[in-house]
Formats: sequence, structure tokens, C-alpha cells
Amino acid sequence: MLLKNKRRYLPLIIGVLVLLYAAGCGSAAKRSAPAHEAAAAGEKHWGYTGDVGPDFWHTLSPDYALAKDGKAQSPINIVTGGLAETGGLSKPEFHYTGIPFKAENNGHTIALAPSGADNYIVLDAADYALQQLHFHAPSEHRINGELCAMEAHLVHKDAAGNLAVVGILIVPGAENETLKEAFSKLPKEVTHEEPVSLDAPIDLTALVPAGAGLYRYDGSLTTPPCTEGVKWSLADTALELSQEQIDAFTAVYSGNNRPVQNLYKRRVYITK
Repeated sequence: MLLKNKRRYLPLIIGVLVLLYAAGCGSAAKRSAPAHEAAAAGEKHWGYTGDVGPDFWHTLSPDYALAKDGKAQSPINIVTGGLAETGGLSKPEFHYTGIPFKAENNGHTIALAPSGADNYIVLDAADYALQQLHFHAPSEHRINGELCAMEAHLVHKDAAGNLAVVGILIVPGAENETLKEAFSKLPKEVTHEEPVSLDAPIDLTALVPAGAGLYRYDGSLTTPPCTEGVKWSLADTALELSQEQIDAFTAVYSGNNRPVQNLYKRRVYITK
């Protein structure tokens, strides 16, 4: 009688065990989901290679649609022959002074963040406070089709939230004293909430080559969400860093440059 009952309930017991096993596997699958998938879901992960690279930025989030559909995107290739002068655009007035900075590794570049709002530029009669400066290797902008070893972007914002970026191309040469400490302490890992404090104040005035002209044009951020309406000023004279300083950066980030974008009907002006 007991054996008979066991046979009777055996299919039911097996069914319950199968369901419990499936549920356990499902939970395990959720627990073992790749970390990059979670990051992509929560942080709209983007990068410079593969299926999160520049060709795919617009597919990663609706917020990044301008990466494909925008008509005023950056960077661009600047052809120097026949550029119109000024076009009514002013040259930035630099108001920089020596203040402390912190070095941050944000997962895409190294950024130097100022300790206060003392540094600013005046552009087209508006004040733009320095937010940070960061670096790309190789350069993002091209001059007559040529890339440089690196490019620095000094990002500024006015009281209304409008952005103005000063770009400085970088070539190998003499050691740069202004950035000497910063480039000796570049954080190799993402810093999150723990940036590296720099001991000596930095006066960014020395980063803008004396007497340099600036190429002016209307563009965008070169990283997602690729916001347009950015006033670009790119120095026509390159800044020198030693090969050792360049190597220190490219040991952390190399290839973090967006390809040049279509100019469409925009004009580029040179201001002296």
C-alpha cells in the first residue's frame, strides 16, 4: 500500500523539484548578470570602442540623439585656407589666477577641477566661469586633416548655463611646468568621490600660448549627450608637453577622442 502511494505521488514530487530548480537557476542568473549591463542600465554607459563607441552613442539613450541627428557637432576638421576673420565674434578675454586644483579620473579622461570660481573668461560680453579642464589623446580637432598628440579642453559656463570651451592642441616638446605636478599625479583608477589634491596652485594663463589666434565656431560637447550651442575657441598655436608627460597620460587614456563631425553650413572664423 505504501509503495503504491509513493508511485502515485512520484510525478507530483518530480514536478515540484523541477519548478524549484528552475526558480533557483533564474535567481542565480539574475545574481550573476554582468556588471557592465547593470552599469549600462543605470548610468547609460558609453565609451570609445565597440558597441558603446561614438558610432553607437545615439543608440544608448534617447538623451544622446544629437550624436547622430545634430547639425552643429564637435569636433571638426579646420581647413585654415580662406578663413574669414572675426565674423563679428570676439576673442576670449582670459581672467585666470593661481588657485588649487584636484585631479579626477572620471572613467573617460582625467579632469582638473578648480577649487573655486575665481577663473573665468569674458566672451561676447558674457562671463563664463571655469568648470574644469580635461584631456584627449590624440586630439579631437584636426587642422587641415592632421591630428596632434593631445588636446586640452577648458570648459566654462555662464550664469544661464551656456557653455564655452577653449581647446588647446598639444604637441611633444619641452616639459610643461604649469602641468608638471598634475601630470606626475594622474590617477590611474576612477576616483569617484576621492580626487587627488594638488599641492601647488595652477595659473592656467600659461596654457594659452602668447599671441595665439583662436578659431571660433558654434559646436557641441564632444561627449554624450553631445549638447549643441557650445561656443568653441580653439587656439591656432599648439602647447608643448614633454613626451614623458604625454606618455603619462596615454598610459591611462589613449584613443579617447571622438571622430570629426560634418561641418554642414557652419562657418569657422579666426580671431587674432
